[in-house]
Amino acid sequence: MIYRGLLNEYLQLQQVHSKDCLTQTEALESPLTFLWFEGDDNQLIIDGVNRSFQNNEIVCLTEFHQADVTRVCKARMIRFNRSFYCIIDHDSEVGCKGVLFFGASQLPSFVIPADELEKFQTVWKMFELEMRSEDELQLEMLQSMLKRFIILCTRIYKQQEDFGKIDKLQMDLVREYNFLVEKNFRTVHTVAEYAAMLNKSPKTLSNLFSKISSKSPLQYIKERRLLEARRLLRHTDKSVKEIAYEIGFEDPQTFGRFFRNSLGVSPSEFKESH
Repeated sequence: MIYRGLLNEYLQLQQVHSKDCLTQTEALESPLTFLWFEGDDNQLIIDGVNRSFQNNEIVCLTEFHQADVTRVCKARMIRFNRSFYCIIDHDSEVGCKGVLFFGASQLPSFVIPADELEKFQTVWKMFELEMRSEDELQLEMLQSMLKRFIILCTRIYKQQEDFGKIDKLQMDLVREYNFLVEKNFRTVHTVAEYAAMLNKSPKTLSNLFSKISSKSPLQYIKERRLLEARRLLRHTDKSVKEIAYEIGFEDPQTFGRFFRNSLGVSPSEFKESH
């Protein structure tokens, strides 16, 4: 089921059973996707990494993820563009920026708890009913359903990632840091620069991240640059030199050392093997 609005709004609600469920979708500008798996033993290759997903697990994908489906038994897909609902402009409503989407190098996924499953089923059913309604309130109702679905996902993800160790202001700071890294990793490479953007000290950020993760703020920057390097090496014809400059390295040699120290092979060797 697909909704198209007068101002390029797009929403797709689909039951999928095929490994081609992602490749057969329409090309959109800035799409965001939820995949809700129904059944175990689902296999996807996301940014070159094999990942397994179990029953009632949801994974959140952006346009930047390179995702190939190896096997999907049964899943539900929600796919929408920025014109339909912009999570950045509406961050105060859903609070998922830098958590479910645009969170630096992370791939957010979570399993719906048994006591929350009925809520998700209800929202999906209401989604289906509204997709069949064709009146002047349809867009607003569909946006409301999507907003509710996002809020449910954000709550559970935060609970399962143990974000309860920090308060709301600290959580907002983590989300904004993740989002800024996602936006600026090609040109901004130090924690001090991001700290300045947030009007905080680098030490404040380090102390905060130590409460919720084994990764330091600097590791998030490095992992995001490494992820982009892998994507470009795997999926484009760009040279190692071009990729080095694109993700902000001063020269290919520095990029080569960074890549080898991270993955144990040179960029050229990685590109050839993929």
